[in-house]
Amino acid sequence: MFDQLRWDYLSCYGHPHLHTPNIDRLAALGVRFNRAYIQSPICGSSRMSTYTGRYVHPHGASWNGIPLKVGEMTMGDHLRKAGMECWLVGKTHMRADAEGMARLGLEPDSLIGARVAECGFDVFERDDGMRPEGPDGFYDPDGAKAYNEYLRDKGYESDNPWHDFANSGLDADGNVLSGWFLKNSSEAANIAEEDSETPYLTGRGIEFMETHDAPWCCHLSFIKPHWPYIVPEPYASMYGPEHVLPVVRSDEERQNAHPVLKAFMETKIGETFSRQDVREAVIPAYMGLIKQADDQMGRLFDWMEQTDRMDDTMIVLTSDHGDFLGDHWMGEKTFFHDTSTKMPLIIYDPSPEADATRGTVSDALVESIDLAPTFVEVAEGDVANHILEGHSLLPILHGQAQELPRDVVICEYDYSASPIAERMDASVRDAVMFMVANKRWKLIHCEGGHCPILFDLENDPEELVDLGNSEDHSEVISEMYDQLFAWARRPSQRTTRSEQQLIEMRTKSRGRGIVLGIYDENDMPLELTVKYRNRKAKPYKSYLKD
Repeated sequence: MFDQLRWDYLSCYGHPHLHTPNIDRLAALGVRFNRAYIQSPICGSSRMSTYTGRYVHPHGASWNGIPLKVGEMTMGDHLRKAGMECWLVGKTHMRADAEGMARLGLEPDSLIGARVAECGFDVFERDDGMRPEGPDGFYDPDGAKAYNEYLRDKGYESDNPWHDFANSGLDADGNVLSGWFLKNSSEAANIAEEDSETPYLTGRGIEFMETHDAPWCCHLSFIKPHWPYIVPEPYASMYGPEHVLPVVRSDEERQNAHPVLKAFMETKIGETFSRQDVREAVIPAYMGLIKQADDQMGRLFDWMEQTDRMDDTMIVLTSDHGDFLGDHWMGEKTFFHDTSTKMPLIIYDPSPEADATRGTVSDALVESIDLAPTFVEVAEGDVANHILEGHSLLPILHGQAQELPRDVVICEYDYSASPIAERMDASVRDAVMFMVANKRWKLIHCEGGHCPILFDLENDPEELVDLGNSEDHSEVISEMYDQLFAWARRPSQRTTRSEQQLIEMRTKSRGRGIVLGIYDENDMPLELTVKYRNRKAKPYKSYLKD
């Protein structure tokens, strides 16, 4: 899993300048999914949906820093039950539910407590890749901890080499040019390429595979091409303004923007990325980070082939969300255009059953929550469908189906803890949005009494024209709201009993003595009332004493 990797910034997805032959090679060996969607356009919430196999609404980790509540089962829990280990190498962006753990007496340093605190993973190395520091301290005190020690051992002298070397440039006088400032994106990171974050984590993934016996699931979770947008040579010089694709936006789109969308456009990030000089500084660095990632995938796949691991290892390549990069007058990822919500998804299945689909492209509506049930099925476990809300992708990978039993995809964003909510003076209750989309239409519902946003994905694939106020599309809007309402009514919290158990419970109490609505004992089968027939007792008065 890469962080903030746009689906259309890979050559197998059509980018004309950014050639990614190693990722393309994986696509030629497997299935590339063309309509795969995340469940929330922000790191933490999106990842929690992938790890739990559940939508944001039920798992509750609705924004970065909001803990995944104790009791939520994760991919690791399901896989271990099926006899497969589940390990982390890299980022999760998970925040532990410390209060919930304390209430239940779960010690963080116990085996169970550690797994609960790490989103169900056993940890080979966690590296959330964020070591920013402000006047109030570090954003993440544990961020890049092992990586920083690695850099110091390599001779990078600094109290924070993650920032000063891996994510900053250097001028002729030795001044650090911080990668946080976008003007420095065109600088080369002041670090040897092999010591930068993506090669480091690739090496750690290889070390994990060298030292662990199967069966296992390894979540090799990369930090880049997430900001800070800066990359070492030779990648810093590979791309220039001539490789920056034309921006996807229109003046009319901005002038007629829905009030909630307009608020996102008018953030500092949106205004900055709307400048062409910013795009021409940032996007070549972003492309360089992706090119480096592709080269590291080549390193990884070559090693796996040399060690015969390609023969028995399923490889899933994806991202947690995209990046607007100035499209639609926005930066970052926190809205619902395909730029952000569509994810690259390529799956290589080494089994003979997948031979028929190698090198194919699936047009099925897929969600990130589909990965967990897919992995459980690969592990030959029983998929807990009352907990896991996605669908296994094996039928598509094995050529047994072309679609999943799904009419729409869902994405959610809770911005109640974000500065945008303060900017809009939105209550915590109202600072919530939902996206429901099929292959033709995308509807965005914003709480707070706002009208919907509607895009015609067939005739307006760039999502520039909002039809939410169009009377001619009232029927479509109504149908999409029906789909959203049907999704909201699903019994997602009914997780303690399976469907089969509920069916068995329908008649189970009949043999436990509950008799309701029966007038005569002969109105029921004899065997169900045998405990109530031919019984003797004395009058209660005979037991009374003066």
